[in-house]
Amino acid sequence: MSAMLQEFKAFIARGNVIDLAVGIIIGAAFTAIVNSLVNDIIMPPIGLILGGIDFSNIFITLGKGSYATIAEAQKAGAATLNIGLFINAVIKFLIVAWAVFILVKQVNRFNKPPAAPPPPPAQEVLLTEIRDLLKKRP
Repeated sequence: MSAMLQEFKAFIARGNVIDLAVGIIIGAAFTAIVNSLVNDIIMPPIGLILGGIDFSNIFITLGKGSYATIAEAQKAGAATLNIGLFINAVIKFLIVAWAVFILVKQVNRFNKPPAAPPPPPAQEVLLTEIRDLLKKRP
């Protein structure tokens, strides 16, 4: 049992696990920001442009009955296809995907290996060969 605890301690203490934990925490906070951006900033103007549509209440009731909101339909136990919520989720995904793309692009830009030095000019190579040949002469 002690060996397993030591192995677990070594696993937890590795830098990658710590980095992953930090990433998850920041990702959760970023999700809250993206949710607010989509629900509170992006979707209201789009809904206004489209005639005052509230995307979160675009749904199709499966079966009989007519409901004004998703909450009413769910309260009545009706099955619904929540199209507006799906549209919101797609927009949130695209925002997160774009942010991750930009982040990875920037990280890759900073992590580029240094460029190899240019080869010496042909004259220098020739002089080096001559020097080496002269050194080998008795």
